Amino acid sequence: MSTRQPQRIRPRRTAGDVVVGIAALFALAALIGGVPYALLRLAGPPIGPELLELDVLTGQVGTDTVVAILVLLVWLAWFQLLVCVIVEVYAGLRRVGLPARVPLSGGTQALANRLVSAALLLFTASAVAVPLANPGGAAPARPAVAAAAHDTPVASSAQAPATVLREVAKTKKVYVVQPPHGRHHESLWEIAEKCLGDGRRYHEIFELNKNKTQPDGSRLHIADLIRPGWVLDMPKDAVNVHVVPADWSREQIAAAHPGRPAELDGRSEAFEQGKTADDAARERSEPAGPDRPAPREGATGDLREDPREGRAAPGGEERPTGESGPAEEARPATEEPVLGLGEYLMVMSLASAGLLAALGRRRREQLWYRAFGRRVTRPREDAAAAEVEMRFGADAPGARMLDVGLRLLGRALAACGRTPPTIYAAHLSAAGLDLWVHPAQEDVPEPWTAHDGGRVWRLAAHEGRMIDERSVAGAAAPYPGLVSLGVDGAGRLLVDLEAAHGLINIKGAHVPAALAAIAVELATNRWSDRMRITLVGFGEELVAIAPERISVAGGLAEVLPELEARAAAAAGRGDVLTGRVNGRPDDPAWSPHYLLSAVEPTPEEARRLAVLARSAGRMAAGYIVAGDVPHATWTWEITEDGRAVVDALGVEATAQLLPRRQYGALIELFRTAERHEGEPLPMYAAEPLPTRIPPASVEVRILGPIEIDGVDPIEEGRLDLATEMLVYLATHPGGVHPVVLGGVLWPRGVQSDVRDAAIARVAAWLGTDGSGRPHLYTDESGRLRLGPEVRTDWALFQRHLRAAHADPAALPVLLERALSLVRGPLLNGRPRGRYAWLAAEDLEYDVTATVADTAHRLCEIRLAQGDPVRAVAAVRAGLLLAADDEGLWRDLLRATHATGDRARLRAVVEAVHRRAASHPYGGGMAPETEALIDELMPTWRVHAVPSA
Repeated sequence: MSTRQPQRIRPRRTAGDVVVGIAALFALAALIGGVPYALLRLAGPPIGPELLELDVLTGQVGTDTVVAILVLLVWLAWFQLLVCVIVEVYAGLRRVGLPARVPLSGGTQALANRLVSAALLLFTASAVAVPLANPGGAAPARPAVAAAAHDTPVASSAQAPATVLREVAKTKKVYVVQPPHGRHHESLWEIAEKCLGDGRRYHEIFELNKNKTQPDGSRLHIADLIRPGWVLDMPKDAVNVHVVPADWSREQIAAAHPGRPAELDGRSEAFEQGKTADDAARERSEPAGPDRPAPREGATGDLREDPREGRAAPGGEERPTGESGPAEEARPATEEPVLGLGEYLMVMSLASAGLLAALGRRRREQLWYRAFGRRVTRPREDAAAAEVEMRFGADAPGARMLDVGLRLLGRALAACGRTPPTIYAAHLSAAGLDLWVHPAQEDVPEPWTAHDGGRVWRLAAHEGRMIDERSVAGAAAPYPGLVSLGVDGAGRLLVDLEAAHGLINIKGAHVPAALAAIAVELATNRWSDRMRITLVGFGEELVAIAPERISVAGGLAEVLPELEARAAAAAGRGDVLTGRVNGRPDDPAWSPHYLLSAVEPTPEEARRLAVLARSAGRMAAGYIVAGDVPHATWTWEITEDGRAVVDALGVEATAQLLPRRQYGALIELFRTAERHEGEPLPMYAAEPLPTRIPPASVEVRILGPIEIDGVDPIEEGRLDLATEMLVYLATHPGGVHPVVLGGVLWPRGVQSDVRDAAIARVAAWLGTDGSGRPHLYTDESGRLRLGPEVRTDWALFQRHLRAAHADPAALPVLLERALSLVRGPLLNGRPRGRYAWLAAEDLEYDVTATVADTAHRLCEIRLAQGDPVRAVAAVRAGLLLAADDEGLWRDLLRATHATGDRARLRAVVEAVHRRAASHPYGGGMAPETEALIDELMPTWRVHAVPSA
């Protein structure tokens, strides 16, 4: 019970308020009445006689006309201020809360807000207009809300004018970030708009939460990056939020409020409205009736998809795309669609597969320079999020089918002496690959089949999977100009740029975003060989993705002479398709050159382009130019709602787009992969190894193929998800909040009941330990944790390393024990589309570098002991997991050379050479490795096995 004496709250007005209010009244009177009076006396009415003359738009403009126009603009500015004052006075007197927004009046309305608020203080202390926004400062003041203690209800002020307040429970307002729902991902802009009435106030939320530890252990550093399950402190005037005791931790809040703000549990609105938790619960349990209408579901936490979502997510002081200042209200119709990075990359599944392959080549080169005790530099923030999305959405099987299927088709037709047909479009789906050919041909080489009278050639998915890539080694890519238009309900639609036989005109909304997506896919696809892409007026940063393919020009005038010269040289060279399938893949004569221009050409440039692109036969070129260009063969239109339409082909799909804000994350990802200095590995504190390591009840093996020991079989079809959940929890021993876990395992969103059912299923699958306690439990903070009898082989590996630091005498034995746990690549055999979260975690980078360093250290010890055979064994154990670590291959060469067995050394050299030549990511061999081979076996180049 409170001991505080009863108090009565009275509105108070200071002398300063009176002075400011009087000054505001005089200012308002001068602006509302004085300005029009002065204008009428000195300048005349808004529309002067000079503006009423018929030749004002066609005749010569004189000084009088200019003055009349300026007078009209001043009158319009005054009228705008008058409207703002009326809106603010209405909001202040009627106490409607947030005033209505006057379009294009940000600064003017803010001035009116301050003047009206100050003036209203002369008449009442509470009839004050709610501030529009508070950029750069604290949240606007708000009348104090009396909250009762838990055991004492508060009487209504209508019943007791002199309400006696008991001790007020200290509270705070918070918002729990929700997991994605379909295409909906929350951003600070959206939360600010929903809870504060203005998305531009996102920085207030950012400042309140910057660098504060969240339930998953991470911190908010960049405003763009918020995660599901995070608890955000909110300004005092926020609505649609939870109100909780001020001493609650974020973990307690996340556990008590996992749902939307509408799903309050009696401890939130109860504090704000002066009700106890029991009162709130009783009101919710009472049936709706005439006097008590049913509550509107989601009234305080409606998670509607925000029209700015995906493009307006703030980052530091950066404004949302298309916004130049706080007064700007309208956005151009050509602004990028309302999707986030994950949604764009989901549509760009083929481009994501190509980007990951290109990134793999860069990472392999990073490993050439990795030093002992350091790991390669890993991406952070947006770049890491981009890689997660690419891993999740990449269609590597689809890219493979396009590659091997088309090469096989070209080789089979060449063997029959036939010219491949013109393919103007293709459709890739789970059922297979369809090519729309012209003219129709029913004679199709196997495993392709003809359909629809020979107008469609089809490669079934199961046939495509059976094609051996070695069978098409050396075969040329006949259709490198196939590029994704977008996706439809059944699959992915592609068009062939070369099949246009002329200029392709791209127009409508989001043209630069469409051109960037085309450029990225062309530059990274695997169904082409040599290629050049020239970007005009956009995409300077995209060169970082494929510098060997992409070049950038500022205007069409820079590139037209080269294109014309190339076209003249190609004249009379013969059919492109025939030349490709009968020639070499690297023959520059048939390598294509594609022009993508975001700059609308001048009439003369358009004429030269039309002449250049027009050809009776197929050319190894394609031209896509923005704007309304005459003489275009195809018109590729991007609609406002993100649909791509090519009328000449009769096709339509959801467009593949990559706006500048989104591809910036991709560029940062590739720039990170170019950093060779690396990052230090975590240091392991010395810790003696126990005499006996107790066996684990459940063992999670990740250093090789994924294996779970100590559990019973689980229902068929649920093993992959259950295993991934267990691996994630096992590699995060600090615990994971269920909301965060849901966002990790279901990146596209999941309902809470589905998530909770999956967690319960895994808990039942794991069972209990020897003491009867569940292996998977929820701790006091609401986080999911695994019990002490669940162990990973990676944790045991680290324990051996700590023991090795504590006992140098047993160092080689302990290092061998650690390496004996390695059975293959990390999480080998993981299902496609799963474990994408590894891209944003240290685990993959730490494990690879630590295993490689352990093998290197043991190799050096064995060589120092004069035991090269065991040194070779140590290196080979490390290569099981870190096969791309070039330093380990050099260790293997040195250790094998130390054995004195020249035949074995030659076999290792040939293996290194073959691997460099046939590596799926390419990249050749590190210069240091090549130099070492020259030193150990100078004749290796003579006897090296030629590449396949």
